[in-house]
Amino acid sequence: MSASQPIPQERVLVLDYGAQYSQLIARKVREQGVYAEIVPGEITAAEVRERGAHGLILSGGPASVYEDGAPTCDPALFDLGIPVLGICYGLQLMAYRLGGDVRGGRSREYGKADVQWLDGSPLSAGLPAEMPVWMSHGDSVMQLPDGFRTLAVTETCPAAAVGHVERRLYGVQFHPEVTHTPSGPQLLGNFVHKVCGCGSDWSMGSFIDLATQRIREQVGGGRVLCALSGGVDSAVMAALVHRAVGAQLTCVFIDHGLLRASEVDEVRETFEGYAGMKLVCCDASERFLGKLAGVTDPEEKRRIIGREFIEAFREAQAGAGRFEFLAQGTIYPDVIESGSRGAATIKSHHNVGGLPAELGFELVEPLRWLFKDEVRRVGLELGLPASLVWRQPFPGPGLAVRILGEVTPERVRMVRESDRILRDEVAAAGLERGISQYFTVLAPVRSVGVMGDARTYAHPIIVRAVVTDDFMTASPARLPHELLERIATRVVNEVAGVNRCLYDYSSKPPATIEWE
Repeated sequence: MSASQPIPQERVLVLDYGAQYSQLIARKVREQGVYAEIVPGEITAAEVRERGAHGLILSGGPASVYEDGAPTCDPALFDLGIPVLGICYGLQLMAYRLGGDVRGGRSREYGKADVQWLDGSPLSAGLPAEMPVWMSHGDSVMQLPDGFRTLAVTETCPAAAVGHVERRLYGVQFHPEVTHTPSGPQLLGNFVHKVCGCGSDWSMGSFIDLATQRIREQVGGGRVLCALSGGVDSAVMAALVHRAVGAQLTCVFIDHGLLRASEVDEVRETFEGYAGMKLVCCDASERFLGKLAGVTDPEEKRRIIGREFIEAFREAQAGAGRFEFLAQGTIYPDVIESGSRGAATIKSHHNVGGLPAELGFELVEPLRWLFKDEVRRVGLELGLPASLVWRQPFPGPGLAVRILGEVTPERVRMVRESDRILRDEVAAAGLERGISQYFTVLAPVRSVGVMGDARTYAHPIIVRAVVTDDFMTASPARLPHELLERIATRVVNEVAGVNRCLYDYSSKPPATIEWE
């Protein structure tokens, strides 16, 4: 972990056992003013001790603890003297490893349930005696380990909440992290504050102070090259690094030919002269498009773009002297989606899984442990204009990952023009802040159409629009029918080579927000 990745002294680790909601657990804990980090479920007790964790939360998961090959944990975790909260599978795993009995329930409990608290404990302090919760389990703890007692029940679950108060080991069969458990945030707050003894030192203001200190410690008197894409993440990162090291930072904006309409001019207007920031602009569009010619695999596209970014930065520095550090706007969802120990790779990000092994730079990634909403709050705290902070997210590989199949100048034109129309219409409808992310995608297929009484055989454009708080999960935006109709009409009429316009109504998961 580099010095530029600012981690507070107080932290809670979320051990991931394949739950849908692991990221949500971490976010809900952070909302309590306590830093939370997701780690693989097989983390050892020695590693936990080395990280200085103040508490552990064992996530849910789809497995049964008694099955062969089920995810498990180091039993020494429970002897560290660190508070533990098991959620759903996490509760069952803790009970199983400590000698309790876990079996398949008589009936699967899924959906809303009412929990009745039987006994007072720090975990339930201030909670209603009976409260609605969200259940999702088939197995149940049938016999508690020695020293544990039942804290809460439902009509069908005899161990809805359990605890060994003296050892500070707790578990709940329901999911406190989801909105369907209204008192869930208070329960998590009780765990991190009353049980773990954590304060509330995780805020964006404290993060900025700590990040500034860590960047200065890492960089010293060295020079920093910033990978500025013009997106929210890289812009906030650049402002944060500039706050820390000032003139030691040089921002390089690479025009890879895959940007949105007018984006090059907008980036220059925003950052040229910003608080004395040094900005170098490079037109490398022919180079990138040439390297992408004939490439259809999305992961290969990302690897090529990541490699070419680094080469472009190296060339940009050639006339400006040596830079020891490369600053990037990597954020936590990038790290999670690119895969880590015990996690599947959803897609590699050009600034994570797409980087070549030999960089020639030491990385500075101060936003690496932040969710998107936290990044925006940092930007506002730093005084960046709201128009920039709330700008539409844009992937580093740009339009290349919104063109399915081969990237060609003609296909880039179709996506760029359709994206401009979409953004124009969303703005005209006053929905810019109501939709978290929206863009267009070009599919590598063609279909028959009729335009001006003539047959066409052209491409479809797909409109994607989602609403989300953290970009780890997302729901399709419910756009007005009239708006969709205006977008479709303009796209088909104004973008040559397109004869259909479709709307993607998929949620994340199972889909991702971007198509590639």
